[in-house]
Amino acid sequence: MRVLAVDPGLTRCGVGVVDGVPGRKLSLVEVGVIRTPSTDPTPRRLVVVEDEMRQWFARHRPEAVAIERVFADTNVSTVMGTAQVTGIVMIIAERLGLPVTLHTPTEVKAAVSGSGRADKAQVTTMVTRLLGLDTPPKPADAADALALAICHVWRGGTQSRLEEARLEVLARTGNRGSGIPRRVPPGAAPPVQRLRAASTQPGDAARTTRPLPPHPGAQPR
Repeated sequence: MRVLAVDPGLTRCGVGVVDGVPGRKLSLVEVGVIRTPSTDPTPRRLVVVEDEMRQWFARHRPEAVAIERVFADTNVSTVMGTAQVTGIVMIIAERLGLPVTLHTPTEVKAAVSGSGRADKAQVTTMVTRLLGLDTPPKPADAADALALAICHVWRGGTQSRLEEARLEVLARTGNRGSGIPRRVPPGAAPPVQRLRAASTQPGDAARTTRPLPPHPGAQPR
């Protein structure tokens, strides 16, 4: 599976592409950072990110896309830029029919290093080791993107297969809402009404309405 992972940011956007399947050695395809000057207007910066991101998709043709989940921060402008870049990546992936998965930073750290509290240095060290790189990827945005891709190869594939299996079960049972298989076909009478109908058969109704024979010795009226 080829995963294109994005550590979203407007000033620096880390992008990494990794090939691999769970349980086997991973391989680096490409890693880089998309940069935009903070002095440029936001619309122009977003166009630059979109143009370069489209080139990444066209160049590598990924099978899945992983993005770091955005969390609220005290710096509103930073969060807004991160969210805007996330939206751009999602739109490109959706137009190409590619599945998109969001991973939290804690999830990525735990997948790569075994601890959700690992610092950036520890994550970078593990990324370098897992991908068999001669030198650590720099800057930190690039290392974060590769860590995200590794996390998705190891965890995202399983999540996708579980979701596909769940949807297949729901499709077979004819229920896409609650996730609980239907035991009663759509349009059927409620259980109480069906029970009453079953307890009164046509033969039973005929027997209850048939007049009883006269008692021997009874006088006719």
